[in-house]
Amino acid sequence: MRLYLLALNPTDSVTDGFLPAAERLGLDVTVLTDDPASHHRARYPSGVEVIGCDVREVREVIGAISQHRAPDAVFSNSDHLQVQTALVADYFGLPGKDWRVALRTKNKAQLRRHLAARGADTVWCAELPPDQDPGVLPEKSQVRYPCVIKPREGVASEDVVLAEDDRELVARCARIQARRPGAALIVEEFLAGGLRTLETLGDGTGARHVLGGFRTELSPLPYFIEERLVYDPEPSPGAVVQVLAQLDALGVAFGACHTEYVVRDGRARLIEVNYRAIGDHGDLLLGGLLGIPLFERILRVHLGEPLPADLGVRTDGRARVDYPYADRAGTLTAAPEATERTLDGVRLTYRPLRPVGERHALYHTNRDYLGVLRTTGTDQAAVDRAAAEFLAAQRWEIAP
Repeated sequence: MRLYLLALNPTDSVTDGFLPAAERLGLDVTVLTDDPASHHRARYPSGVEVIGCDVREVREVIGAISQHRAPDAVFSNSDHLQVQTALVADYFGLPGKDWRVALRTKNKAQLRRHLAARGADTVWCAELPPDQDPGVLPEKSQVRYPCVIKPREGVASEDVVLAEDDRELVARCARIQARRPGAALIVEEFLAGGLRTLETLGDGTGARHVLGGFRTELSPLPYFIEERLVYDPEPSPGAVVQVLAQLDALGVAFGACHTEYVVRDGRARLIEVNYRAIGDHGDLLLGGLLGIPLFERILRVHLGEPLPADLGVRTDGRARVDYPYADRAGTLTAAPEATERTLDGVRLTYRPLRPVGERHALYHTNRDYLGVLRTTGTDQAAVDRAAAEFLAAQRWEIAP
């Protein structure tokens, strides 16, 4: 059986998660990408094909597959390629997401409009068309401060920032437009409350499993960098019911979904819906913590296999993911190497994300991450203590 995997840049989710899972399932894999050179350098299992293709263009993907080998599944874990993947799967008559759902979850303005139209939730939101002067935002008189500015189809807190007044709104929109010419922005009300995630897996036929979630700790405002994720095996039932109802309103039902939401006064409100598995090593952590072949399960759904009534998920695991990140631009001159250790029942896995000697600007996003630490066990206090001790013993140095 042949799996076509659509990708932009190589990611740990694909390299360490989905491709090894495909190999264990005995699948032949062809990676379609607009950056074949980077994928040829990646640590892929032997036998994985890499073919250059404009994966953002549906017609090019269909053409590339049609002149190659017949597909049994088409899959992507990229935020940017869910609509294309859904349309290609539909063209070949293969299991996949509804492209309309993929679009309305990716397009944050469309997500807000759809939820409001369905009576699921109403969040004040205005759209700023590409390169329009933010000083003449049509709904500017209705802005509720503080407000959040973000790219309409952005990802990973890229250019997401808080504005407290008109002056900050105009200045910050203008800076984002300078960095992202041609990108549409949205301005929406700031939803206060504790930030959470819900991780789900469905097969599109009615079976949907909640895999738990994370409590997210963010950097100080006005930016929204994720500093830490703490695993929550049993999120608040009331919040879960509300989030699932909003996912139903959007039509989310197939494959993995990573949903971010806040809870305040018992009310759960969506921040964004990422119609794919959680990234930044959260998926790799879940793969071991839940005691199930998570990546294989996701791929099996795309092969048309229904999910069982009981996945057999473990709930005794406790974990957190920490992201040490740069607080200034410069060259990384010292950093810890990759580490794995187990002590008193707690397992730590540290992976560097930026090589020593590389120079970077400051982005105020997860592109500032220097490394990622996954810590797992069965006692949260022990997990927290081990993670804190490890991080305190390391040093990351950045020269101007």
